[in-house]
Amino acid sequence: MSLSGALNTSLAGLTVTQQALQLVGSNVANAQTPGYVRKTIDQQSVATTTAIGVRMTAVTRSLDSIIQAQLRQETSGGGYADKLSELYQQLQTIYGTPGSSTAIDVLFSGFTTAMQALGASPNSSSAQSSAMNAARQLAQQLNSLSDTIQGMRSACEQGIAADINAANDALQQIAKINHQIATAASLDPTTATLMDQRDRYIDQLSQLMDVKVVKGDFNQVMIYTGTGFQLVGAQAATLTFNAQGTLTPNSQYNVDPTKSGVGTIMMTTPNGTGMDLIANGAIRSGEIHAYLQMRDQILPQAQTQLDEFAAQMSQGISDLTIAGTAVTVPSAGFNVDTAGLQTGNQVHLTYTDGAGTHNITIVRVDDPSVLPLKNTASNPLDRVIGINFAAGMGGASGVVAQLTAQLAGSNVTVSNPSGNLLQFVTAAPTTTVNALSETVTQTSLASGNAQMPLFMDGTSYYTSATTAAGSQRTGYAQRIVVNELVVSDPAALVNYSAAPPTLAGDSTRPDFIYNQMMTASFTYSPTTGLGGASNPMQGNLTTYLGQMLTQQGQNAANADSLKEGQDVVVNSLKQRMSNISDVNIDAEMTNLLTLQNIYAANARVFSTVQQMFDSLLKM
Repeated sequence: MSLSGALNTSLAGLTVTQQALQLVGSNVANAQTPGYVRKTIDQQSVATTTAIGVRMTAVTRSLDSIIQAQLRQETSGGGYADKLSELYQQLQTIYGTPGSSTAIDVLFSGFTTAMQALGASPNSSSAQSSAMNAARQLAQQLNSLSDTIQGMRSACEQGIAADINAANDALQQIAKINHQIATAASLDPTTATLMDQRDRYIDQLSQLMDVKVVKGDFNQVMIYTGTGFQLVGAQAATLTFNAQGTLTPNSQYNVDPTKSGVGTIMMTTPNGTGMDLIANGAIRSGEIHAYLQMRDQILPQAQTQLDEFAAQMSQGISDLTIAGTAVTVPSAGFNVDTAGLQTGNQVHLTYTDGAGTHNITIVRVDDPSVLPLKNTASNPLDRVIGINFAAGMGGASGVVAQLTAQLAGSNVTVSNPSGNLLQFVTAAPTTTVNALSETVTQTSLASGNAQMPLFMDGTSYYTSATTAAGSQRTGYAQRIVVNELVVSDPAALVNYSAAPPTLAGDSTRPDFIYNQMMTASFTYSPTTGLGGASNPMQGNLTTYLGQMLTQQGQNAANADSLKEGQDVVVNSLKQRMSNISDVNIDAEMTNLLTLQNIYAANARVFSTVQQMFDSLLKM
């Protein structure tokens, strides 16, 4: 090797060592910087015709891409679990601390206790007022619980809006840094720093939603949703969310934007193509998914549970079941007088044929736009039929014609003998009409029956009606109130007959209400999540409340357990990532001493060669 070659070799060594020293300085300076990844240089021996030297080939970030991908996936799961647990804890607080004066089960118990006391002292004005006030407190708490649930749903809308803004910022920054990296020099240390910054934005995005990161050419990355929709390529897509503000129980998500009452997340690609990410199930984890699940599933079901309780309680007190009258002409069967039947009220028909026993529920409907009603019967032989009573009994579109069409092939004949009578008789010896009855909402406080409209839907009677606006049951707990006539005259809780007047000391009505609340068994809708479509929950209201509160408490506990488990996984992966990527000051100081010695050695070679050149020149 010539002196010139030796000089070039030592100069190359000095240059590479200076570059390594610069990275050590950067590592030490950023030891506490969040998201900073330790950096080193890759160097390579270079041989020429005159010398063997060295050069830097790359600035390398110390990280494990497999662990990084796992951490991002689990970060999405952690964001989902943390937010879900937080929201569930908020939901738990609205039911009241068990045993507290505001707990819904305690208020219901207070109502039944007051009715029991009224039954023991029906003439006591104090007992009458106490029972009325207990009913009002229960109704008001149902209103408050519903308001809070809808307030939480509205807060979820706001949370989604904030997260979408944060996601858009991250997407734009990732695309911007992609462009900067593509145009930067490959050996420029700032390229590695830009990659650190990009990783921080990807990590932020992972907290909000599940994403996949695919590496491209020139150190660029492409970002996709977990289901494969591209968020970042050469440019970033734009996310928008049309928040609806204050939500109500009727504000439900629908894939049809013209029918949806809540906001949806749209993605617009750089070429202008739009896509509904919620309708396409593109977001399956992260904070946003937790907000969506709470807004569209968990909180609506909590509202449904309250609505079901309020509805069954109201109807348990107000609905009177009237058995049909047996007839033998023109053949065996029954008839009922539907004069008092209101929209939402029902006629129950039972008949037996060769296939078995059929239970038919006929629901009065006055709005034909909602027909046909959804058949909610759990038994294949049973049916729920909606009939438009507003069309009258006779005629081509009347009640009889509608029922005849619905019962075609059943060998049950329907007729209207007179007035508002509906008659069902057998039309074949192989068919038997077993029973007929109707359930009618009592609207009078002094009808002569123990049933009464104690609870109202605002100023309307609760009849479980279905109209184009939806089911009356939806959001009923938010609207339930005590009948103003009872508020102004609590004695109506006792006086059930005007002519003849209720006898002094007659406890018929308070005893009836108490028994309905405590011992009557109801069948609850599967939409409450308590029981299934084929085996809906049955039991008294106390049992229902207990199941509802137990389920909600268990769901909250499960969410908390999920959070704890996910936190362990995320923290474990973070520690593994930290062990690889974080700056170790002791290791950097050791490396610094090594580089100092290398630099000094290269400098000594350079100095020696220079001295030899000087000697040659003097000669």
